[in-house]
Amino acid sequence: MGVILENDMNNPNPYQPPRSSIAPAAPTQFGEINLFSAQGRLGRVRYIGYSVGIGFLINVIAAVAGGLVALLAGDREPSGWLPGGVIVVLTLAGLTVSILLAIQRLHDFDASGWWSVLAIVPLANLVFYLVLLIMPGVPGPNRFGNPPPPNTLGVILLALVLPLIAIIGIIAAIAIPAYMDYVERAREAAPNSAPLQQ
Repeated sequence: MGVILENDMNNPNPYQPPRSSIAPAAPTQFGEINLFSAQGRLGRVRYIGYSVGIGFLINVIAAVAGGLVALLAGDREPSGWLPGGVIVVLTLAGLTVSILLAIQRLHDFDASGWWSVLAIVPLANLVFYLVLLIMPGVPGPNRFGNPPPPNTLGVILLALVLPLIAIIGIIAAIAIPAYMDYVERAREAAPNSAPLQQ
């Protein structure tokens, strides 16, 4: 009974914890974010946040430019080339930044930036943008660089504006026609009602 078999010494207890040293993990290297470059990677939340932010910024600039043109024109009709030129410049700037963001987002899940050409193909662009919003990025480095840095609070708040815009749009699409119908029925009923006597 007190004999220890040689075979028992070679097989350690399967219930013992492993006896190995645990080395600290290497610090994660993050890529740099550059909105005006086709290099690097961009995560989903940052893509949504930056797209919303840039769209909002372009609309504000367009509103200010339109207001300035109307203010400078005064009572006379503004010349057609100035407002049209401002709109063309803002549209081209927004399209350029949107394509650069799409390229960086494609790089995040290890796809070629040339897929961004689908953004100008009707109906295919809907699927393309859906893929950009849904497809997760590669967790570690890939052929386009290191992963993007963690999202900041500002980026997360900007990204949350997109669902808010969608919800407000749905509510407006339901409420405005219902209100217009109510106003129309009120106008039709007004001539038929007798005025109140005091």
